[in-house]
Amino acid sequence: MPILYIGNKNYSSWSFRPWIGLTVAGIDFEERLVPFDMKAGNPEFASFSPTNQVPVLVDDDVTIWQSLAILDHVARKHPESNLWPADAMVRSRAMAASCEMLSSFQALRGACPMNMRRQRQAIAVTPDVTKDVGRIETLWAECLAASGGPFLFGDFSLADAMFAPVVNRLDVYAFEVSPITRRYMDTVKVLSAWQDWEAAGRAEPWIVEEDEA
Repeated sequence: MPILYIGNKNYSSWSFRPWIGLTVAGIDFEERLVPFDMKAGNPEFASFSPTNQVPVLVDDDVTIWQSLAILDHVARKHPESNLWPADAMVRSRAMAASCEMLSSFQALRGACPMNMRRQRQAIAVTPDVTKDVGRIETLWAECLAASGGPFLFGDFSLADAMFAPVVNRLDVYAFEVSPITRRYMDTVKVLSAWQDWEAAGRAEPWIVEEDEA
């Protein structure tokens, strides 16, 4: 059985992506949570991670790091999971959206860390954060209009897993969003996998001050 190494469920957005993807898809894996409560992460990461970061998937004798690579590996190994859309053109759009999430929105990430137990409250944000949120809303609206929903590309896919931490950010930092965005956020938040992760994150004892906006 593959082993998925993750960090704190309250804060680790990168860990959340493969975890929710594999869980919603019904793919069996062993979870190993290695907490970070220091600026350098945790020295123990070096024992399993080539980058000293999480998440990491160990599948037999193969070690895979980075959220998107983990999800892509699992989607190709388990095509029945439908983590990648079946249609080739739709799959390419889902890849493009996932890569944009991987490489973009630094202003939103920096100002609004994922925080599952944060009390919902708005904070002052920069124009760059507002621009990031606007682009995310536009992208989601375009994907939902093309697919018909309820998820970005119809059924839950790898792209929804990649954007799951953004749902938390838009929610707990009380951004004013469109009805389309709110409906999509609500769709993600009612997933049992989301609720299980959120409950576990809220129950964690660790406080990481630099991730408390």
